[in-house]
Amino acid sequence: MAHLLGAENLSISFGTRTILDEVSLGIDEGDRIGMVGRNGDGKSTLMRLLAERQSPDAGRVTRRRDVSVGYLDQSDVLDGSLTVGEAVVGDRPEHEWASDPRIRDVMGGLISEVDWHATVSSLSGGQKRRVALAKLLVREDDVVMLDEPTNHLDVEGVAWLAGHLKQRWRATEGGLLVVTHDRWFLDEVCTRTWEVHDAVVDGFDGGYAAYVLARAERDRMAAVVENKRQQLVKKELAWLRRGAPARTSKPKFRIEAANALIADVPEPRDTLSLNKMATARLGKDVLDLEDMSLELGGKTLFKDITLRLAPGERLGLVGVNGAGKTTLLRLLNGDIAPTSGKFKRGKTVQTAVLTQDVRELADVEDLRVIEVIEKEKRVFSVGGRELSAGQLVEQLGFSNQRQWTPVKELSGGERRRLQLLRLLVGEPNVLMLDEPTNDLDTDTLAAVEDVLDGWPGTLVVVSHDRYLLERVTDHQMALLGDGHLRGLPGGVDQYLQLRRAAEGSGQAAASVLGAAGPASGTAAAGDGGSGASEAEKRAARKELTRIERQLTRLSQQADKLKAQMAEVTEASGGADFEKLGELNTKLQAVAAEQEELEMQWLEASEVLE
Repeated sequence: MAHLLGAENLSISFGTRTILDEVSLGIDEGDRIGMVGRNGDGKSTLMRLLAERQSPDAGRVTRRRDVSVGYLDQSDVLDGSLTVGEAVVGDRPEHEWASDPRIRDVMGGLISEVDWHATVSSLSGGQKRRVALAKLLVREDDVVMLDEPTNHLDVEGVAWLAGHLKQRWRATEGGLLVVTHDRWFLDEVCTRTWEVHDAVVDGFDGGYAAYVLARAERDRMAAVVENKRQQLVKKELAWLRRGAPARTSKPKFRIEAANALIADVPEPRDTLSLNKMATARLGKDVLDLEDMSLELGGKTLFKDITLRLAPGERLGLVGVNGAGKTTLLRLLNGDIAPTSGKFKRGKTVQTAVLTQDVRELADVEDLRVIEVIEKEKRVFSVGGRELSAGQLVEQLGFSNQRQWTPVKELSGGERRRLQLLRLLVGEPNVLMLDEPTNDLDTDTLAAVEDVLDGWPGTLVVVSHDRYLLERVTDHQMALLGDGHLRGLPGGVDQYLQLRRAAEGSGQAAASVLGAAGPASGTAAAGDGGSGASEAEKRAARKELTRIERQLTRLSQQADKLKAQMAEVTEASGGADFEKLGELNTKLQAVAAEQEELEMQWLEASEVLE
C-alpha cells in the first residue's frame, strides 16, 4: 500500500503538560483508523497536527506531493452569510454538481431536510454540523479526517455516514482518520485503532471490539508485571524487617504494619535448600587460598591470606579503592598466580566473573539481546522454576520490544544486565560480581537480587553498595589495606566502625579487629553517636514511651470509629449522611493527631541515634 502522509517525532506541550512526545506514525492507502483515548489526552491535537492546521513544537508532518486532505474540526465555523447551497457546493453550476451521484448521495443523506436557500446563520447547531460535514464529503480528498462527526447526528444519520465511508473508496484506496465516542461507528468503519495516552500513541489491528480485547490483554500483562513488582517489594520489606538489628530501630507502629504486610512472605532465600543443591553441583571443594601472598609493582597487596569458599557460600567483600578487591577476584578466578602460598580449585568448579567494564560483550555487539541468551540455551531453571529465554530476559527488565534491540545500541545499565544474564545462563557454579550495581536503577537491582536469591552456587560480591551486600550475601569480609583479610561478624556496620577506628588510631584499629563482631559494634557505637548527653537520652526514651502509649490509644479509637461507621452504613444502607459525616470528622481528627505524634516520635528517636 502506498504511503499517504506521516509524522516523524512529533512533540507538543501546552504549558507544563506534554501532550505528545516524539510520536511517529503514518496513514497508508486503505487505512481506516479510529482514534480513542481519554478526553484531553491529545486526539484532536494529533489530528490537527496531521492535517497541518497546527504546528508541533518539534518533529514534522510529511505527505505525498499529490495527496489532498479533508478535515472536519469539532468547531468548524461556516460563513453565516452564505446560503446552505453556497456553503456546500460554492458557486458551481447546478447542472455540474447535480449530475454527480456521489454529491446527490451526500445531500440526500445529510441535508435533505435543510432548506437549500436558508442562510447558515439561521440554522440550528445540529443543522450547521450536517452542512459542514456535507461540504467536506462532496470533495474528492485522498485522506478524510473527522473529529467527532457523529455529534448531532441521529441513528439514521450515523448509519448513513458509516455506509458512505465504507463505500467511498475501494478497499486499497483512500485514507480515513476519525475521532468519535460512537463505538458502533468505530467497529463498523475502522480496521485499525490508535489509542492516544500518556503522550504516546499505541496501534491496534481491528475496530473498537478488537481494540478492547487487545487492551484487556495488555492490561492483563501489565497486571502480571505489577504483581511481580509487588512481590519484589514485599520481599524487600521482608528483608528490611528481618535484616541487621540496626535496621529494625523503626517506630513500633511502622514495624507492626510491616509485619502484617509480610506475614506470608518466606525468607528471601531458602539457604538450606540452596546449599544442598550447591553441594550436589560442586562437591566439597570449591576455591581455597592458603597462606597466600601477592606482590604487584613492588607493593604487597596480600600477606598470608587464608580463604576457603564452601559450596553455596555467599561472601561479600568490602574495602577502600585500591585495597585489592578486584585483584582478589582475579586470584580466585585463576587469572593471576599468587607470589607465595597455595591455591586449590575443585575439579567441578566453573567460574564466571562480571567485570566492571563489561568488556565481554564485544564479541556479540551485532546480535540482539534475545539472540545472545538463546545462543547459550532456550530453557533455564531459576529458583525451582523453568523459564524460557524471553521470560528470563524480561525478568531482568528487558521488555518484549527491548529484547530485539542490538547489543551495540544498549545503554550502560542494559549492557550490565545483559552481561549478568549471559553469565548466569552459562550455568557457572561460582559467580563473582565486581561492582554489579554500576549503571543499574533500583527496580533493576531488586530484579537482580531476586534472580540471585534462587541461584544455587557460590557467590562472591565486591561492592560499595551496602544494601546489596547485606541483601544477597550471608557474611562479609574486609580488605583494610594492611594486606590482611578480616571477617566481619557484625556486617558492614562493623566495617565502618573499623574504618573510623583506623582513622583515629592505628593501634585502636588493631584492638577492634581482634574483638568479636557484635561486641565490637556495641563498644564502637559508644564512642561516636549523636553527641546527646545521657540525661538527654533518658528524657528521649521517656518521651518515646509516652508517645507510643498515646499512639496505641489513638489506634484503638480509630478502630472503634471505623466499626461504628460500618454499623451505621449497614443499618441505614449508607443513607444516614449526618451520622456518617460526624463519625468521619472524628476519625480525621484522630488521624491528624496520630500524624503529629509520629513526627514527635521520629524527632525523639533521632536523639537516641
